[in-house]
Amino acid sequence: MNKKLVTLAVAAAMAAPAAAMADATLYGKLNVGINYVDQDNGFEGWGLSDNKAVQGWTLDGSSTARIPFITTPQGPSNRIGVKGSEDLGNGLKAIYQIELGFSLSDSANTPVSGNETITMRNTFAGLSGSWGTFLMGRHDTPLKISTGPLDLFADTLADYNNTVGFQDLRADNAIAYISPSFSGFTFAAAVHAGGGAQFPSGYNTEVDSLAEAYSFAGIYKNGPWYGSLAYEGLNKDMGTAVALDAETWGKWRVGLGILDWNGFTLTGVYEGWQNGLWADGLDANLWNVQAGYTFGNFMVKAAYGSNTTQDTLAVIAPNFAAIYGNDDYNFKTWSFGVDYNMSKRTKAFLLYTDNTADDVGVCDVAARTCDDFSLDWTGFQLGMMHNF
Repeated sequence: MNKKLVTLAVAAAMAAPAAAMADATLYGKLNVGINYVDQDNGFEGWGLSDNKAVQGWTLDGSSTARIPFITTPQGPSNRIGVKGSEDLGNGLKAIYQIELGFSLSDSANTPVSGNETITMRNTFAGLSGSWGTFLMGRHDTPLKISTGPLDLFADTLADYNNTVGFQDLRADNAIAYISPSFSGFTFAAAVHAGGGAQFPSGYNTEVDSLAEAYSFAGIYKNGPWYGSLAYEGLNKDMGTAVALDAETWGKWRVGLGILDWNGFTLTGVYEGWQNGLWADGLDANLWNVQAGYTFGNFMVKAAYGSNTTQDTLAVIAPNFAAIYGNDDYNFKTWSFGVDYNMSKRTKAFLLYTDNTADDVGVCDVAARTCDDFSLDWTGFQLGMMHNF
């Protein structure tokens, strides 16, 4: 989990061999588990971690058209990468990283083809020195990184993105700066150079700014004490949502934690949305608290969170409409787990998660019929992670 912060503050992570020649380090993460998922109005049964049974109703039946604010039990992020640096003299280094994501099981729901997709993860080149780090390429945004160390269930079925629904983004066309540490304080900023790219895909000539999206974070880490404050803004030209009344979809996030203090860990994350999906007045409040206790090779941990959308939201597609209640839309989640550390790089884990949501009204406009649709789901996972 700390690796997410270290990856962005790559200058600190790469203060390794100060050789005149470029060095390269191979690294990665393998993470797989046996899952049992029970989704109301959805899948119920067994699978491995990367089985992506789509939770709930979608606009066109595809996993990419999932209704916003609804979480989906998915598999972990397996990865392999190469990173390195070259000493340029006078305290200056050239840095680089190439990271690929892949699946250990059936992520495309084609169990006999073996035709799994390789995805690009954090991949960039840049410079670092006593003044900080500058990089360009693809990278997690500062808002995402600001609370990475606070999720005790990261990369599992109960990851707080899968449950609470925090919006963690990895931005293409990113230009980022990361400051050195000042008595535990670090500042990070990044912009997304438009280049005509539209979310989730497509082309729009209006997306032409050097800062079509932007993200800032201040992070404090000193011993067990951790705190962060971050803001992220997405301009409306990037989006393809139906309601584009607002110029900016704004998100701000606060994170607090006591990490491994005499075996105890306590974390909390809050995220507030303004004009979500670029819809004027569509706000949301998301929060999550987690606690853990380590004894010997074991850690027991628990999490509780909520996601409340403070307005009625209607998502319209040809012949269909999804309506989030008559007032606020609420989603609540809790999880419990046990980790067993076999070594510094390998652990086994067991967890259970329960997620309860208000029903969504789904209407067939052509047939003039509407039904309530339950988005509740529970999940069990027995898995293993290995870092190399």
